[in-house]
Amino acid sequence: MSRVAIVSDSTCDLPVDYREKYNINVVPLSIIFGDERYIDNGSDISVKQFYEKLSNSTSLPTTAQPSPGDFLRTYDKLLKTHRSIISIHISKKMSGTVDSAEMAKKQLSGRDITVIDSGLVQMPLGFTVLKAAAMAAENKNKDEIMGSIEKFIEKLHSLFVPATLEYLRRGGRIGRARFLVASLLEIKPILTLNLGEVSQFKTTRRWKQAKNEMIKTMESTVKNGNRLVVSVCDSDVGEEGDIMAERIRKTFNPSELIRGSIGCIVGTHLGPGAIAIAYYEKE
Repeated sequence: MSRVAIVSDSTCDLPVDYREKYNINVVPLSIIFGDERYIDNGSDISVKQFYEKLSNSTSLPTTAQPSPGDFLRTYDKLLKTHRSIISIHISKKMSGTVDSAEMAKKQLSGRDITVIDSGLVQMPLGFTVLKAAAMAAENKNKDEIMGSIEKFIEKLHSLFVPATLEYLRRGGRIGRARFLVASLLEIKPILTLNLGEVSQFKTTRRWKQAKNEMIKTMESTVKNGNRLVVSVCDSDVGEEGDIMAERIRKTFNPSELIRGSIGCIVGTHLGPGAIAIAYYEKE
């Protein structure tokens, strides 16, 4: 019997090949367009189909956390072949996913399940899950993995730039007055994760400046590019993401660069055209 199984949710936005390589179990959230509900599993609706639908929709879709039953089925299956489960999820301040996981855990009283509110989302969450899964693959015990990821989270950096504030406005993340002022001034805010929430990191003018500031921010925080692990994700703006990834390669020569997509759940709030960068330095 294997020691530890790693579970996350679909907001981690990990590319499928990484999930498969490290046996990461992903419990999906759902996206709801009016009367249509899609499970965020890549087959109900693809990322490309989602952004096409989002761009053509007159109203913002909503998202829904997995049910306790979704977690219960995943946990019950994994406990047949593993001694322990570490379940790492989107920040509790952004979603009720952790609550559903905790409810499922209570129904499996006596079994070794640890549910973690990562305080993260998107690839910062993905990197944390990858760290845990890599250690599980090395047959590390649960306590070793838990101690390591707690320190690992402190090393993570994240930067998000939406192409438009429209989706944040429609989702209630910013007020209409602030949206109008920002639009008139062509303000492009750089966002980050802070204390479990998305917050404004820096304000820039225009798209080009925002991208330049992202690189400058990395230059001010990265000590050794050869130890850098970075992800570049985009929401249906592949060429822009590719250009940013190439700039990062030339500037830092990172140890590893993951090129991915901003998934449906995060994309509901950032909208099409956004770029997200997450990074850390290996020890």
